[in-house]
Amino acid sequence: MQKTKNPGKQRKMLHNAPAHIRQKIMAAPLSSELSASRGAKTLPVRKGDTVRILRGDNKGFEGKISRVDRKMYRIYLEGLTREKVDGTNIFLSVHPSKVQIRNLNLDDKYRKDIVLGRKKAPEKKEKTKATPAKAIKAPAKAAKQETASKAKKATAKKTAVKKTEGATSEEGGQ
Repeated sequence: MQKTKNPGKQRKMLHNAPAHIRQKIMAAPLSSELSASRGAKTLPVRKGDTVRILRGDNKGFEGKISRVDRKMYRIYLEGLTREKVDGTNIFLSVHPSKVQIRNLNLDDKYRKDIVLGRKKAPEKKEKTKATPAKAIKAPAKAAKQETASKAKKATAKKTAVKKTEGATSEEGGQ
């Protein structure tokens, strides 16, 4: 998607987004436990994930996702219904950004690969003393200086030899 600050163009891009971009937009934050273990802050929601609603009238409700509607950018949870005037129950829809993923559905091998493969848990780094950059570069500089000094000595010897040859030829000529 192109970047633009014009709100009308942003809404148009959201409305006309292809399926692979819609799926990324349908991402929800992970709970702190899942985030720490999986090494990711957000993942796209899927049918079968357990989520908790964080905003709105149904704040605190926890349930499994029964349906994901990418066209309307909404998810439907099991048990989250409302009774209409005529007595029929309808599912209430929630935007994925307003929920938190509490438990992942890893029945699908492709999702398992995505979650476990690409999103790796952060490794704990041990504190070690880093070697200063100058200490690493110093041997390289010393080697360059040695080769430069050898080259200077070689040129100095050549000029000295030429001077002595020139002096002997002048003496021999006189």
